[in-house]
Amino acid sequence: MNFYKPLFLTAFLIIFSCGQSVPKPTFFSSPEKINTIVDQFVENEGFPLLYVRLENEEGTVLYEHDAVNRTHLPEEEINGDTWFRIWSMSKIITISLLLDLVEDGLVQLNDPIEKFIPEFKDLKVAVAENDESLATYAREYFKNSSGFSGEYLNNSEISNATCPIRLVNNKNTITVLDLINHQAGFYYATTPFRCLNEMLAEEDFNAMTTNQEIINSMAKMPLVMHAGTEDFYGTNTTVLGFVAERASGKTLEELLNERIKIPLGIKGLRYKKTADINLLPTFSGKDSLLRKATKGELDILGANIPNYEEDNQVFLGGEGMIGTAKGYATFLRMLMNHGELNGHRFLDEASVRDMYAPHTQLDNDWGYNGYNLWITSNKQLTLGYGDAGLWTGGGYEQTHFWVDPKRKFVGVIMTQMFDIPPQGMNRDNLIRGAMYQQIFEKE
Repeated sequence: MNFYKPLFLTAFLIIFSCGQSVPKPTFFSSPEKINTIVDQFVENEGFPLLYVRLENEEGTVLYEHDAVNRTHLPEEEINGDTWFRIWSMSKIITISLLLDLVEDGLVQLNDPIEKFIPEFKDLKVAVAENDESLATYAREYFKNSSGFSGEYLNNSEISNATCPIRLVNNKNTITVLDLINHQAGFYYATTPFRCLNEMLAEEDFNAMTTNQEIINSMAKMPLVMHAGTEDFYGTNTTVLGFVAERASGKTLEELLNERIKIPLGIKGLRYKKTADINLLPTFSGKDSLLRKATKGELDILGANIPNYEEDNQVFLGGEGMIGTAKGYATFLRMLMNHGELNGHRFLDEASVRDMYAPHTQLDNDWGYNGYNLWITSNKQLTLGYGDAGLWTGGGYEQTHFWVDPKRKFVGVIMTQMFDIPPQGMNRDNLIRGAMYQQIFEKE
């Protein structure tokens, strides 16, 4: 993507609508300033729509605003009950369910995953000519090139040096904790290694109709590193969902309903559509142009997106959920309250503390990773992007959330856009930064 490509956007070509804001006057002194920033990201065709929602610990809406580009979405009503594909925002929910199973004694964090998925007993590791794992090889390559050298995806130099791949035995046993921390070696089709990406894309997990098909396919594919040696983002949480299903004898859908949705009263989280749910189109900002995505562009797992139809029986714990801003905010409020909501305790307080404790990325200036929760550092505060100590995360189509445990509120930003054009860059930081500027002024 060329981030300096001139933008030939003219205001009269864009028919744009802004939703009504519902601010709590005592929270933001000038909510209209935040509205303007949200609106600009839609007016400039950075995004087809944006919906922003903040709730306090009781669920009171502190701020709400939507912006919709009517050229691309002429009739859509966007609000807290609109359904979105949330992709990796599924991960923290799956991890929460797994920790609940740990509390019930059905699984332990140090259990080897082959205890539940024996098909993964003999997984191999892809290595470079010097026998370094591919993850280590890529990390050293980018480190020596000051963090960047050409493109990351399918990096030509790395791919030429490592393809075709060589395989060795995995030196370490993969544990459940390795899956949670992305230290197991599973990956998406977005690595620097062309041969791995092509292999995963060809398998096309989203086209498969049973978990067993996906497990059998994964069992044939190499890991990108020896388990537990470093962290590499990928389908680790998807495998964690398979572990949760086999340990409990129930599907992820059943676990979600029985342990989260029903006792907490959450309606806006699902794996499958109902007849009255119409999902939004998928948009792309590739080549600086906002347009509807073509089939196969969301190729993180192959040519297809997850199956959300009513007959779906594959529940991907890392990518497969749909949700509303209202529903997801309710789940976040439970986490913020350390596992309890509306008089019901879902997780022990100690389990939630483990979720935001430091686990990986400990030398990163921007913060550290808990259990797939990114905890922000003082750099966010210094740059005017928010505050230190926020629990944050997001999804493939640019959905985003954060929890402010200090001030006791949660925030959700929803859209459906998988490849951001230049004019859409830095959206979350600028929106959140405008909010915290007003928060700090009152503190």
